[in-house]
Amino acid sequence: MTDRTHTTMESHPDILEMRERHALAERAASTPQGQAVEALSLLCGLYLAASPWIAGFNGFSTLTVNNLITGIAYTLLLSGFGHAYERTHARAWAAALLGVWTIIAPWVVAGNVDTTRTVVNNVIVGIVALLLALAASAAAGKTDRTDRGRTARMAR
Repeated sequence: MTDRTHTTMESHPDILEMRERHALAERAASTPQGQAVEALSLLCGLYLAASPWIAGFNGFSTLTVNNLITGIAYTLLLSGFGHAYERTHARAWAAALLGVWTIIAPWVVAGNVDTTRTVVNNVIVGIVALLLALAASAAAGKTDRTDRGRTARMAR
């Protein structure tokens, strides 16, 4: 007769790994740095979406639509920092590309930009967005390295 070991779902190795990952993500997202990056990213994305009306350059209709869409996309990419922490690294790099796009958009989208406030607004917001995305990526990378080190120690 074969001895079968019955395992419950609670003791399955994949479940245990997922729980450990979730606990690590929650700890990282609950740090002041993680909360600050998430909150500032949310504000940055919302400001980018509303900036044509706040800074007063809504005369450039293509740039207005561009900033609205880019701001919403940026906000969605970096909001929920802790809920999808294992995917934050890839999302942060996509958000960094949106930050770079925000910097160059006045020249690419609007063509010959006459308004200084349009350029200044997009360059400043783009730099802030890029720096916040890089901070989120660094935090996610740090968590991944910590997780890999913990997994290697558990395997020994």
